[in-house]
Amino acid sequence: MIRILENKNVGYYFILEAQSGQTLLKSIDFTNKDAVQKAIESLHNLSFNRNHFERKTNNTGQFFFNLNDDKANLIGTSQLYDSEMGMENGIKNLTNRIVLLKEENNL
Repeated sequence: MIRILENKNVGYYFILEAQSGQTLLKSIDFTNKDAVQKAIESLHNLSFNRNHFERKTNNTGQFFFNLNDDKANLIGTSQLYDSEMGMENGIKNLTNRIVLLKEENNL
């Protein structure tokens, strides 16, 4: 499921959730709903190669990834993971979820 939410101070963002309801990706903030919709639609065209995922660690050693579009613009950021393997599974889960949403025409 993809939910569009309003951030009163900035604008709008979306959250892409697993079937379990767990957040897989939180988007960057967008100024309006049209921009959010365009970002969501751009997910449909991503080929999901290694260049789309930027793997990182924060200052406490937790892992996370950023999802970038074809032009290397940031789309969103994952939750925090305690291990690199957890992060890699998160990438796999996100990719699979987007493919499933495409197949169901919910993206």
